[in-house]
Amino acid sequence: MALPAQDERTMPAVVLRDIARRPLDHVLTELYALIEQYGYVVVVCSPATPEPVVRRLHTLRSLLESDRIALFRPELPPLGIAVLARQLRQLASCDLSPGVLASAGRLLTHYIHAGAVLGSVAKLDRVPVGLKAHAKSWVPGSQFAVLAHPEPQLVRIAPDVTLKGPEFGTWLLVAKGQLQSDWAAGLGTAWNAHGVRETPLPAESPVWWGTGRMIEFCSYLADLSVLYQLVTSVRQTSCHWCGLDVIGDRCVFCSATPPGHEPPAPRALEQRTPA
Repeated sequence: MALPAQDERTMPAVVLRDIARRPLDHVLTELYALIEQYGYVVVVCSPATPEPVVRRLHTLRSLLESDRIALFRPELPPLGIAVLARQLRQLASCDLSPGVLASAGRLLTHYIHAGAVLGSVAKLDRVPVGLKAHAKSWVPGSQFAVLAHPEPQLVRIAPDVTLKGPEFGTWLLVAKGQLQSDWAAGLGTAWNAHGVRETPLPAESPVWWGTGRMIEFCSYLADLSVLYQLVTSVRQTSCHWCGLDVIGDRCVFCSATPPGHEPPAPRALEQRTPA
């Protein structure tokens, strides 16, 4: 799901539609044109993305024999994925190198709080659910608030019940599915959010959460200057394999990690002659 631009500097999103169903040469031509136009492409997709789509992405990257395509699948619910993709689109307008921009996604996930209000947790397998919560999910009218990231939380909705949220200023984005509840919007007050915005529910959300009776929510940093300061405050290194500047311990383009240091050789045991 491509969210609307946050500001006038936000780069437009390119949605690779139906890539598992369209002819391979058509999608190959489309992706090659993107590389020629922009130089580097970062593909952000959800862990709930169907496996045929993921296989097709790897096939396309192999056929193009290109290290200029990064496949990034952060462990976030679909709405969190959409928010993170927009943050990267915001940063794409800044003077960041391709490797730093791509690896910034791993850094920014730490500042996203993503969850949902669910009418049932019976089919929820992305967050640990206790037997008691499973039993209560069969009670008519029960609703649960679940935080999937950064730390799993699950509570049954009741007066004065909330979730532990961010300790810094954020905006709250809410996407309504087939559930009637004002609890998610009220979370903006509990989390001292700057404001609450609404957006359509991502198509993959019912699959990820195990039910269509839900309202997904996500808190995030919206200010470009704050995002830029976060990314540029982290030490940059050069990938030893492809040479791109990156932050963190893995290059998103070639997946290389820094070579480990050789452990010191063990000291030889001294042989002692018994007296």
